[in-house]
Amino acid sequence: MADHDEDDLKMALRMSMQQHNHPEPKRSKSRDDSGGSGEVPEESPEMKNRRMQRELMASAAEKRMEAAKSAVPAMSAPKSAESVKEVKISGSGMEGKSKSVSLETCKEKNGNSGAELSTAEAHQLFSMIFGKEVSRNVLAQWCNQGIRFSPDSETSMGLVQHEGGPCGVLAAIQAFVFKYLLFCQEESGNVAPNVSTNLGVSVSNSESMGADIFSSLSEDHKSSALVRSMNEMLFLCGNNETAVIASMDVLDGHVEESMDGSKDEVIATILEGVSFESAFDLQKVLKVSTYTSKASALYKLKAMLPVFRSRLGALLFLISALLSRGLDNVQADRDDPSLPLVTAPFGHASQEIVNLLLSGSAVANVFDGKMDFGGGMFVKGISTTVEVGFLTLLESLNYCKVGQYLKCPRWPIWVVGSESHYTVLFALDTKVQDENQLESREAQIRRAFDVQDRSGGGGFISVEGFHQVLKETSIDLPSEKLEHLCSTGFIVWSEFWQVLLDLDESLGGLKDSTGLMGKKVFDLYHFNGIAKSVANGSQATSGHENPIQRPRLTKLRVSVPPKWTSEEFMANVSVPSGSSKNESDEKEKSVEVSKPDPAQRAPLVDCIRTRWPRATCSWEGDAPSIV
Repeated sequence: MADHDEDDLKMALRMSMQQHNHPEPKRSKSRDDSGGSGEVPEESPEMKNRRMQRELMASAAEKRMEAAKSAVPAMSAPKSAESVKEVKISGSGMEGKSKSVSLETCKEKNGNSGAELSTAEAHQLFSMIFGKEVSRNVLAQWCNQGIRFSPDSETSMGLVQHEGGPCGVLAAIQAFVFKYLLFCQEESGNVAPNVSTNLGVSVSNSESMGADIFSSLSEDHKSSALVRSMNEMLFLCGNNETAVIASMDVLDGHVEESMDGSKDEVIATILEGVSFESAFDLQKVLKVSTYTSKASALYKLKAMLPVFRSRLGALLFLISALLSRGLDNVQADRDDPSLPLVTAPFGHASQEIVNLLLSGSAVANVFDGKMDFGGGMFVKGISTTVEVGFLTLLESLNYCKVGQYLKCPRWPIWVVGSESHYTVLFALDTKVQDENQLESREAQIRRAFDVQDRSGGGGFISVEGFHQVLKETSIDLPSEKLEHLCSTGFIVWSEFWQVLLDLDESLGGLKDSTGLMGKKVFDLYHFNGIAKSVANGSQATSGHENPIQRPRLTKLRVSVPPKWTSEEFMANVSVPSGSSKNESDEKEKSVEVSKPDPAQRAPLVDCIRTRWPRATCSWEGDAPSIV
């Protein structure tokens, strides 16, 4: 049956391209009369062919729909839970705060079933995302951003961003895509030790390293990584039990019925008049399917890739994530549920959106666990280890404190936040996260310190909390140092850390006579999906520069000096006066070998230093941009 239908469709399309003897389409419509005269304005051959093609495709689609009603449904797709008539959208798994909302089952079309949101749910969803008042500019940003890979060869593994608002959604998806492209084998799901082994390519130091690293990736490989990423993220939002996938009722049948080469064009044409400017628009157009089987959801997402590539793709994925979490659960996660998730006036994705996509919970904070203010008041942060992490420029400005869950994810990939944009930082080797002796001890002490920090990440604690830290970390401070640190009534982390670096190891300190205990050198890569104009090098050489729009990929060489400050390290490591000449020669030789390239400055470096304190960075070409 399917083969006959496909033949009918192809035949209809071939006929539509002929210039003579057009068959009368089954669903043709008369053109509007002009002034009641009965005369119809003459169409150009090109416009007439395009109209006839659309109408013949609709006719073929109608034939398939009629055949599907009387035929036994094909079992080409895995069974799913999408046909359920009652789904818990507003909440699940939270006592006292969740409620079950019945959904109106949609009319079956082409063997697919889904559910429409009720009026109340559509209103709750729209106001949760955009608030009660939203500007047309913000709506335009979120309704004109698809999830598409860059057409540029050097950044083809990255999702390209054209609008300013949805960067938080795109960056989170991009981070998971890098996970699957770099570290997870396609067939077995096994972990590859590094990208060189996984992809069979070498890392280049040139500016075109993006093409060198990812040149072997096929379109199918990238699409598979994208689908697997979206599937994992939606089930993460659904507590690894359920995933909700949002689509649109107007697309039923068109994705499957259009030929592969024209799917994107067909969907773009259909969506020309579709907008999400109100809750009524969501209720009228939105259609959701709920899955408990990851295989079924994966199949659905693969079929819907052309939809997610469309101009509404990023917004549809955000809606899918919110519904997977449950609207009531999302509100319960948040510190202030009255604020919209898309922040005014510029329409940026909030930290709650990013945290939902990275951790499965729409919490507003980035520290670990909960922060208790006493009297039953507390705010929530990240509660578990994550697959990909998060770093922010705001921490370098002392506005917040990112916890270890986000700083040390399972894979060396981080979404990077600035005041107005989200980008992605990643490494090709998981060993960059291995802790040396200095880092391990620092992390242990810092965790104990942060537990006592009631300042919201300000980096200071009370005297009482400080004594608890010393007890938990087995630090024995001399009385004069203890009195000095406690003299102001509170203890600042930076001052405490300086004391530890001068405290002998036997007393729980980190004094290092060699000056090399914390030395690390490694490479990181930064991807910014915003399409910016750059000169086309191939044409620039001929004197005719042709600016092209593409994202940016930058390779950074990162060195973590063994001393507290980079200036001390670059000035060389002092040799103890009692050392012999041979020892001095060896020390100078080791320092010379391990010296980093001259340090360069950029806001991204400040973000990197929140993960690797004392780091210096260098790169070729333009500075990496996080805006």
